[in-house]
Amino acid sequence: MARRDISLKEYAVQQTKSTGVLPCIKLHRKDDWLRYAQAMYDGGARVVEVTTTTPGVLEAIEAISDHFGDELLVAAGTVLDPAMAREVILHGGSVIVNPCVIPDVINLASRYNVPVYSGAFTATEVFQAMQAGATMVKIFPGALGGPKYMTNLKMVFPEVNLIPSGGINEQNCAEFIRCGACAVSGARTFMNFDRIREEGIEWITKQVRTFVDLIAEAKKDLPDIP
Repeated sequence: MARRDISLKEYAVQQTKSTGVLPCIKLHRKDDWLRYAQAMYDGGARVVEVTTTTPGVLEAIEAISDHFGDELLVAAGTVLDPAMAREVILHGGSVIVNPCVIPDVINLASRYNVPVYSGAFTATEVFQAMQAGATMVKIFPGALGGPKYMTNLKMVFPEVNLIPSGGINEQNCAEFIRCGACAVSGARTFMNFDRIREEGIEWITKQVRTFVDLIAEAKKDLPDIP
């Protein structure tokens, strides 16, 4: 679905929530970024994260963004300062992802009307992220708090959009959704290099599709909350 008369922030949230996944491309060397992005897109992802620790990250963001346009939004992960955030935006990045609450980065992205998925863990950090203007909040490490931790956070911050990351797998992803998360994220969850060597890049597509299907099933009986 292409973006029409809604803002980039609204569209990014819509796409993240509708698929329920934010898979991360994390490579330790330059590689064919488009093949990995395509594999995730074919599995159902509509927003993918590329960490800024990836060699050639700005080239990767630009290549994926130019190729897919609004069909697949590119989020830049581990953005730690406004200078990097600006470079990401100028190279076609559609979402900024922080590992923790960094107000200067959130402010910079807001000036460009670009959404920020801010990292946080404690209730105080979630509040600080919301207060700074984060679009969604990425709870890391998600497995440390567990699914019920999402329920606890939603009880005091019912309006917050939570994306747990770290330790999310096929066995627990649906429970995270049922407990209040709107999507899940991860790197090794979606890019297991041992499995990719054994089964080919098609493993990524199957893995993303598995999560999309599990999350869609989990959402069936949930109330329709914007």
